[in-house]
Amino acid sequence: MEAEFVISAARPEQFPAESLPEIAFLGRSNVGKSSLLNCLTGQKGLAFTSAKPGCTQLINFYRVGGQFHFVDLPGYGFARVPKKVAFQWKRLIEQYLLNRRSLQLCFLILDARRGWMEQDLELKKWLEFHNRRYIVIATKTDKLENQKEHRQADAIRKQFPDSALLPFSAVKCRGVREIWQAISTIKTQQQ
Repeated sequence: MEAEFVISAARPEQFPAESLPEIAFLGRSNVGKSSLLNCLTGQKGLAFTSAKPGCTQLINFYRVGGQFHFVDLPGYGFARVPKKVAFQWKRLIEQYLLNRRSLQLCFLILDARRGWMEQDLELKKWLEFHNRRYIVIATKTDKLENQKEHRQADAIRKQFPDSALLPFSAVKCRGVREIWQAISTIKTQQQ
């Protein structure tokens, strides 16, 4: 799939024109947002990945197939940054989520090993309050035993049975087809 980096935005005025539908990748620091984006596009180094939390510090826009913008947002949680920086990230993310008319879908990304954490639940409630469509993706499923993986996914589903849940593994890009199917619903809704 053709994909290219567009811009890293530190302020709303740097966001690109709202010419394409946007899909936002949201989740805790080091949950696998950039790895997911790389698997979806088939370009391993498109979005920078690191084992160190907090590497994504700006809002990164990628043009994908000339049809979408994928938007990689800074993570929340345990990134080792000063509180002032974390607050600036939060404000920037909120400005993006509240004001982008082209934002069609949010991927709320959870670590399958951890399940729902307090900040994930807060984000989920925030998205619902602001009527932002979201789908939950459980990453790092390859790091769990198969039986344990199913129990954890069931626990995530039980807590919120109405939420769609898509399992994903960056090791073999497992789950990419199902995620693209969810993305394709955006296109059909706009036609």
